[in-house]
Amino acid sequence: MQKEYRTIKEVVGPLMLVEHVENVKYNELVEIEQADGEVRQGKVLEVNRDRALVQLFEASQGLKISSAKARFLGKSIELKVSPDMLGRVFDGMGHPKDGGPEIIPEKSVDINGAPINPAARDYPDEFIQTGISAIDGLNTLVRGQKLPVFSASGLPHANLAAQIARQAKVLGSDSKFAVVFAAMGITYEEADFFISDFRKTGAIDRTVLFMNLANDPAIERIATPRMALSAAEYLAFDLGMHVLVILTDITNYAEAMREVSAARKEVPGRRGYPGYLYTDLASIYERAGKIRGKEGSITQIPILTMPEDDKTHPIPDLTGYITEGQIILSRELYKKGFNPPIDVLPSLSRLKDKGIGKGKTREDHADTMNQLFAAYARGKEAKELSAILGDAALTDVDKKYAKFAEEFERQYISQGFDCNRTIEQTLDLGWKLLSILPRSELKRIKDQYIQTYLPTQE
Repeated sequence: MQKEYRTIKEVVGPLMLVEHVENVKYNELVEIEQADGEVRQGKVLEVNRDRALVQLFEASQGLKISSAKARFLGKSIELKVSPDMLGRVFDGMGHPKDGGPEIIPEKSVDINGAPINPAARDYPDEFIQTGISAIDGLNTLVRGQKLPVFSASGLPHANLAAQIARQAKVLGSDSKFAVVFAAMGITYEEADFFISDFRKTGAIDRTVLFMNLANDPAIERIATPRMALSAAEYLAFDLGMHVLVILTDITNYAEAMREVSAARKEVPGRRGYPGYLYTDLASIYERAGKIRGKEGSITQIPILTMPEDDKTHPIPDLTGYITEGQIILSRELYKKGFNPPIDVLPSLSRLKDKGIGKGKTREDHADTMNQLFAAYARGKEAKELSAILGDAALTDVDKKYAKFAEEFERQYISQGFDCNRTIEQTLDLGWKLLSILPRSELKRIKDQYIQTYLPTQE
């Protein structure tokens, strides 16, 4: 029987002080019961001698501290897991919110996860096909990688997230593929868009959704990504599945951290975010990867909206340090009507070279990728030059590069949110676009690939 304390002294925002406690630990789960039997939950944030600072998971309105009693449960927050989670929708604390029954758990897991021994990690080197050319062809996603999407307010990152969740698969593997989708601080309309999109396309059968809405408590938002990753670890390392985890929106998560940090009166760091933002984000992102001797894996795509479109803002800045690259969405391409508006030049996948080539995608992938990058960069320069000096300032070759850049954006990048291209279709489209340029310009591709794959001029 847990000891009950009637020594709640103070409530400030989401924080509560309990005095004269014994044997209480950091992160321990707390139940606060009111005189009318209503129970609220929280967790221990700090222990100082016989005083415990508790963070409530719900709003503190209406809490009568004179008659309330606190019970410390001796364990941290846990998620009940089972194979039946697939196809279900949960709230940010892991309770079903789709009207279905409670999960009958195989076991309960601590949402903070078990640390992976770095020596037990396996190197990511298997290609994941998302069906999106700008990612598959140029910024390839590899199984076990963490590759964030840097977006901005008003850009269609929700559509891109839904498209990746629908289409992603590991080629040439018999292992089951699952998606764990965690939404933090999103609107009801966005949540409805994701759920109805997954139901309509049948993708929900292999998906576990955790939904924390904008009007849910900010404190719940801090637990949501950890709930999702705990579910992913169970599916990957207990059931041997390839799991893709999509987290949207990391910016809302960081804002919730800032809110709690301010309530605790901590000394703020950059832009008011707590000084431990880097450590905290790392504790989420580093839960991706493969483990030697285990079939399953966790691949992460965190999505964040950059405040004021600023790449140097603390959230994208720190995320870039921890993860292996970034996919950047462009407002300029979006205004032109190109979807998904992926800006391929500043985007980067640091592990792409490990997941492409013969036996994984195709032998010509690396060469054509380098050639497409170079040609698109030069084509954009030519277009900028012609905008300033007029077409007369361009050489014939420059005009071909400018035409290539236009067609590249129109055909390769802009494929819409319903088009699912195989890697062969993406590579063949790259060759078709490269045929716009004179053959002598294809200096980054081996002759044998040019002879095999370059379409003949009609």
